Amino acid sequence: MNQDQKKIALVTGSGQGIGLSTAKALAAAGYLVVLTGRRRDKLDEAIAQFSAGQAFAYELDVTSADSVNVLFDEIEQRFGRLDLLFNNAGVSAPEVPIEDLPLENWLSVINTNLTGSFLCTQAAVRLMKKQRPMGGRIINNGSISAHSPRPDSAPYTASKHAITGLTKSTSLDGRKYHIACGQIDIGNASTDMGNSALEGRKQANGQIVQEPVIDVERVAEAVVFMANLSLDTNVQTMTVMATAMPFIGRG
Repeated sequence: MNQDQKKIALVTGSGQGIGLSTAKALAAAGYLVVLTGRRRDKLDEAIAQFSAGQAFAYELDVTSADSVNVLFDEIEQRFGRLDLLFNNAGVSAPEVPIEDLPLENWLSVINTNLTGSFLCTQAAVRLMKKQRPMGGRIINNGSISAHSPRPDSAPYTASKHAITGLTKSTSLDGRKYHIACGQIDIGNASTDMGNSALEGRKQANGQIVQEPVIDVERVAEAVVFMANLSLDTNVQTMTVMATAMPFIGRG
């Protein structure tokens, strides 16, 4: 890669929310960004917000190994390398007691949040270890649920605990290939999912309490900070949250 070549970043689940905001911030920082998502209409709306040549959009089902492999083959053929993967695609399940949770809801969350991140990580490592110069960075979208769950959140919380394990394993296994891997744990960002905090979220004592949120751009700035570090430096885990949200302390 010559000095003038843009770095290539892949952001999964980037048709809206944290993914789109982060893709915009990466483009502003000089990256060429690959946006992905399941819905073509959302991707078309997203890509229209970039200048020509800043970003490219591809439909992707992160739960499908074939879909992931096709995308990474396209990235290798078109750009020759991948410098950054932000594993952002994720879903949640209805907040119901664990004993009432349908199996399909559990599997949907685990397949998207965990298996999807694994498949993209696996493909990224394969590419990053053979490209020249070798190496790259992977950032996983975790959650403060990985440390302290909300009530009735077993699938989401379990998936984010598992993401922490995937992050640590990838961080260790990637060292010999100059691949850095870290995780950003987010609390109450202003997205369709995060804004539910403004309407009130269930607390450990069963009460419904309004919670503060932060602008999603603050999350994007944090991801760009992690991305721009040299590969001999890694943020293993970063927590970005609304200062006054009920995470630190006892409820």
